Formats: sequence, C-alpha cells, structure tokens
Amino acid sequence: MFQQNGLSLDQAPPIGVIFRLFFVASLFGVLSGIFILLYGVDIFDLSSIGAITIVHTLTLGVMASFMLGALFQMLPVIGGVVISAPVGWSWTIQILFVFGLISLLLAFNLPQFSYLFIYASILLGLSLLGAIVLMGNRLLLVAHHTSSSRGMLFALVAFGVTIFLAIYLSLSLAGVVDGIYYMQIKVAHYSFGLFGWITLLIFSISFQVIEMFYVTPPYPSLVGKYLPLTLFVILIFSIFMPFIGGIMMSILLISFSLLTLYRLSQKKRPLADATIWFWRLGLTSLIVSMLFAIAYKIFSLDWINSISSVAFVSFALSIIFAMFYKIVPFLTWFHLNAQGYYKAPMMHEVIHPKTAKKHFWIHSIVIISLLLSIWITPLIYLAGASTILSFGWVSYQVIYAHLLYVKTQKSGEKFDMSGMD
Repeated sequence: MFQQNGLSLDQAPPIGVIFRLFFVASLFGVLSGIFILLYGVDIFDLSSIGAITIVHTLTLGVMASFMLGALFQMLPVIGGVVISAPVGWSWTIQILFVFGLISLLLAFNLPQFSYLFIYASILLGLSLLGAIVLMGNRLLLVAHHTSSSRGMLFALVAFGVTIFLAIYLSLSLAGVVDGIYYMQIKVAHYSFGLFGWITLLIFSISFQVIEMFYVTPPYPSLVGKYLPLTLFVILIFSIFMPFIGGIMMSILLISFSLLTLYRLSQKKRPLADATIWFWRLGLTSLIVSMLFAIAYKIFSLDWINSISSVAFVSFALSIIFAMFYKIVPFLTWFHLNAQGYYKAPMMHEVIHPKTAKKHFWIHSIVIISLLLSIWITPLIYLAGASTILSFGWVSYQVIYAHLLYVKTQKSGEKFDMSGMD
C-alpha cells in the first residue's frame, strides 16, 4: 500500500490531516480509560449508561477517528482518489465531530438535558455524513475497483446507514419522534456499525496490506471480489432473521480470520515485528468473539456476551494499532523525503520497533484485565489504568512524530536541485 512510486506528494493529503485525527482518537481513548475507572464493571451491562457511554467513546471517538484518518491517507493510493482541499474538509469534519460526540456523551449521562441529543444528531450527522459523501463520491468515480476500494465503498454505505439509524435513536431519546421502533432500530444500528463499518473496512484494508506489508500470497480472487457483498447481504438478512443471520455472519468472519492467519503464516519476511503480533491478536480475538456470539445465541448467559464484546474490542483496536505503527512512521519519512530533505528520519527513527512491542504488551494487559474483571471485579481498575496508559502511549507517538517532522523542516538540509535544470 505504501510505496513511493504509487503515491506522489500532490496526491497525498498534508501530514497534519492524518496526525490530527489520530491524536484526537488517542485522546478519546484516554477518556475511555477514565470512563472504565468511573463506571467499573457496570460497563458489562450493555443496557447501562456506563456501557452505552464507553461503547460510543470507543466506536466513534477512537475507531471512527482512526479509520477516517486512515481513509484520508489510503484513498489516493488504492484508487487514485484525490480529495480536494483536504485540510479544510478535515478541520470541518473534525470540529463538528468532536463537539457532536461530546454532546452525545453528555446527553447519555445527563438525561435532564435531553435536548443535547438534538445537538449531537445535527453535529455528528453533518460531520460523519459529510465525510461519507466526500469519500464515497470520490470512490464512485473510480473506473476500475480493486477488492479494497470496492469493500471500502460498501463499508462507507454501511457507515451511512449506521449514522441515519443513530439519528433516529437520538431523536427518539430527545422526544422528537415517537420511537415506536426504537429497539429494532437499535439492533440494526449496532449491527451495521460493528460489522458493516468496522469489520468490513478492516477486511477491505487487509486485502491489500497483508500481502504488501508481510509479503504473503494474495487472497483468492473470489474472496476479494465477493466477500464485501456477501457480508453486506448477510448483514441485511440478519436484521430480519437475527438468529440464522447472526450464525452466518459469525461463520463468515471466522472463516476470513482463519484465512488471514494462514496467509500470515506464509509470509516470506522472516522477522516478525509488533504489527504482525497486533494482527494475529486481532484476528484471533475476532474468532473468539464470534464463537462466543454463537454461544450467547444458544445459552443467553451475560458473561458469554461480555467475553464476546471484549474480544470484539480487542479485534478492532489491535488492527488499528497495527496500522498506526505502519502509517505514522511511513508518513513522516515520506513527506520529508518527498520535500527533498536528504536526512529525513528513517521509519525506525520515528517509532522504534521496540516501542511498538512495548505497546503490544500494554494493550494485552488491557484485554486480559478486562476479561478477568468479568469475574474478579477489582481488576477493572487495572483495565482502566492500562487503557489510559495504552492510549497515552499512542498520543505520545503522534506528538513525537509531529515534533520530529517540524524539527527536520526547520533545521534539515535539502537536496540541491539547482544543477538539475
């Protein structure tokens, strides 16, 4: 995915666009750790205010911010998609997004101020639907789609459906609409968000990055061609037939995870960095999540559902961190190198591989302590503290990369191009 001959500086958005989205995501990650400390094991009761608050902090504040940042960077590479005025668009999207999400989190926790749901609907709707239209419109203009670009288009459609359903739910809570279909819409909202947006986008990214980053055999052509549509169809089917559709979805996700793990076992690069650890943890977590999701449909035990939920969070965050440790060092080097700085810091100088490995173990502590706190409740505080440390670690890496970038621009020496005219 990240090859200099496939991306020019004119196509790439300014580095600040991606770094800013990543930094805000890490701050919301720190906030999620604070919420874990405040709400404790109540977060495992999916109907509680604590669970609803932390779910939206993670899925919107963390995952959506990271994923939108990654899309701004990846669209020019995958389909030659160039977003005009990316700085202005990203600022507009991000400002509306941050205020909208803060309004939503306050609305969940301050029911006496239900009008905040209206503000949240307007701000988040403008922000996220604007981003979807901006990116989706560019993707629709691509003449020849790859498996990744096709999957991203489906993921953006699913994200759009997720947002429209969320607006209905928010307006119901604000008393603007009657909310007669509230529970059905809520189930569909979660399904489209978790599987149609997060999971499908990660799968679409993997079509390209697994082979390129880790030098593995390519996915079978039929998988890349039909998986996005198949997942989307099963997702719609599961709305009307939740039991059968849920089983089919779980089998599909488990199958793709096993295929990807097998591809990773065939990698030609002998050394395994921390990013492949994150990928393996994430894919294994998705398998565990889906197995327990099937078990929950059969036995309906709360602790089974809690394990499935924590494992899904592990899946999404692990893959996000794997991509983060590829994107940030590359972008720092690429932009400085493309600007002519011949002493541009190499990727390992931006984020050292040992730094990523340390974060992998911190992240593992977060997941393990969350799982164990289902039965050993005091461990929830270790989970909260380690979550704060995990995302604080990420925010530091963004700050360090930015400062290194600025320092090189101020004091670095450029190639002398005068004699090449």
